[in-house]
Amino acid sequence: MLKIVSRLSLYFSALVLLACNTSEKTSTEQSKTTDTAAVAVSQKEVKNILIFGNSLTAGYGLEPAQAYPSVLQNRIDSLKLPYKIVNAGLSGETTSGGNSRLDWVLKNKVDIFILELGGNDGLRGIAVTETRKNLQAMIDKVKAKYPEAKIILAGMQVPPSMGKKYGEEFKVIYPELAKKNNVGLIPFLLEKVGGEVNLNQKDGIHPNEAGAKIVAQNVWEVLQPMLTQAE
Repeated sequence: MLKIVSRLSLYFSALVLLACNTSEKTSTEQSKTTDTAAVAVSQKEVKNILIFGNSLTAGYGLEPAQAYPSVLQNRIDSLKLPYKIVNAGLSGETTSGGNSRLDWVLKNKVDIFILELGGNDGLRGIAVTETRKNLQAMIDKVKAKYPEAKIILAGMQVPPSMGKKYGEEFKVIYPELAKKNNVGLIPFLLEKVGGEVNLNQKDGIHPNEAGAKIVAQNVWEVLQPMLTQAE
């Protein structure tokens, strides 16, 4: 009889131990599943800001961390906003080249699109009508593929050496397109930087590290309201 009781005791002890182990395993598996789901949701919530431009966006002559898109990302991270900046700047890019390249870049989801092109058109004296047409084509492409995406147009100007008439015609491209398409406008990307010797590199065209911080602020003034509105 004692042997039977002893065996039963061992049997029930084993059942209890098995139940505890199963419970712990289930709890652990549920925890892992919950954590995985949380990460998936977190990744889903991160939105993309695509900055599409030329050497100004690419950060010509600067370390990657010094370019204005990186300065903007640091500010976004400090505010714990769920946005990731994609720097799609290419040195030497014109609006024509950008229009040809854009389809490939738009393969990844875009929530906010910042268009920074036209400066090289102006320096090359490309017809204003051509620059306007290409900028409009790029805006159309973004709207067609991502109807919900917010768009910001970065205004540019040309140096006086390009002639007064050309300069005036070039300058109005951006506000007119912004109004026509109901998109955000940075009046002049290089405001407070263009022409300032101490804020530019030796070529007098590309901002240095200090200049890039001011450019980032120029962009931020238009971008920031879009970020908070979406929260």
